[in-house]
Amino acid sequence: MIPRYARPEMTAIWSPETRFRIWFEIEAHAADALAGLGVIPKSAAQTIWEKGSAAKFDVDAIDAIEREVKHDVIAFLTHLAEFVGPDARFVHQGMTSSDVLDTCLSVQLKRAADILIADVDALLAALKRRAFEHKLTPTIGRSHGIHAEPTTFGIKLAGFHAEFQRARVRLLAARDEIATCAISGAIGSFANIDPRVEAHVAAKLGLRVEPVSTQIIPRDRHAAYFAALAVVASSLERLATEIRHLQRTEVLEAEEFFSEGQKGSSAMPHKRNPVLTENVTGLARMVRAYAMPALEDVALWHERDISHSSVERYIGPDATITLDFALMRMAGVVEKLVVYPKRMGENLERTLGLVHSQRVLLALTQRGVGREDAYRLVQKHAMRTWNGEGALLDLLKADPEVTKALPAKELESLFDLDYHLKHVDTIFARVFG
Repeated sequence: MIPRYARPEMTAIWSPETRFRIWFEIEAHAADALAGLGVIPKSAAQTIWEKGSAAKFDVDAIDAIEREVKHDVIAFLTHLAEFVGPDARFVHQGMTSSDVLDTCLSVQLKRAADILIADVDALLAALKRRAFEHKLTPTIGRSHGIHAEPTTFGIKLAGFHAEFQRARVRLLAARDEIATCAISGAIGSFANIDPRVEAHVAAKLGLRVEPVSTQIIPRDRHAAYFAALAVVASSLERLATEIRHLQRTEVLEAEEFFSEGQKGSSAMPHKRNPVLTENVTGLARMVRAYAMPALEDVALWHERDISHSSVERYIGPDATITLDFALMRMAGVVEKLVVYPKRMGENLERTLGLVHSQRVLLALTQRGVGREDAYRLVQKHAMRTWNGEGALLDLLKADPEVTKALPAKELESLFDLDYHLKHVDTIFARVFG
């Protein structure tokens, strides 16, 4: 994580202070459950809560202890004992380090998912507003980067809205998948801790119990979580790429907002570059990159090893912080996107009617012309239009083989732009309800 691409709320989830506070809560909730079962004195559980809640954990001091003992959880427990006093001997009863580490990670990833879902909601709101604004703004649809048939800019944005609705569902599923708790002791057999302790801690932290934790929470859950983040990032890149293409000088149908005083190039004063969407493209690549090590973490040795640990110290903060930033950046881009309907209209006319070729093809077949012959006729004149010999409608009107099936008046009706917009309401109803 670098501060340039980080927002405070998400970053705070991954701070050492937050991590140690969650560790304490796990230990304190477990102590409550153990006291309820008569394993430790109730007074001890009360002392652990009171002294620990009031404590201000010293990150530097914990780090110093860890440098000596070479174990992060032991370092924390040693530091906690300084606050709790003699009753600290009842902390961590029957538990293993992974009980604390994995349950804490579940809490952090769940909280991170909550922020990411809120980010998607902000992007969805921006997409919806702009989609309705341009619901009937005609523009050219492109396949292979080449003019295809007319659509509307609102339909383009509605498509992205539908995609990020799916992104939201994926993040909800990822949050649900990761929200499990493991307080099962060494190798996960509950030999030295009652399963009811796990159930109590899980309930207090808003988690479910992990059915079989083997000492760690199985990493297929984490792999699914980071894979979901990667898919959301890919959707962001698709939207960013669309905007970048539309901002190209020869297209210029839409562009990022360029503020007063902003500069696009150190060398060329005229430049207005799509820097924000280019940035999102790069950030999306990073989020996707974090999915692969998460997938590789699934296959651990036997009941556990710690080859996943170093990976997760990176990808937990970095993937969530990066995606959080990218989502909010994209919401801002869409909200302030400058759209040029006039330029869209000009680009629609650039190919002199070629975008209506399918209508002519279909009309000829409906008038009894074989599909191969109809295709040949339309393509012949379309190629002439490409070569600068005239508008498609004029060329078709001059061909007696065409006008024998389709008189001039009927041909003209086939070049009506509104024909392509007749189902906009249907599409919007499907997307927005």
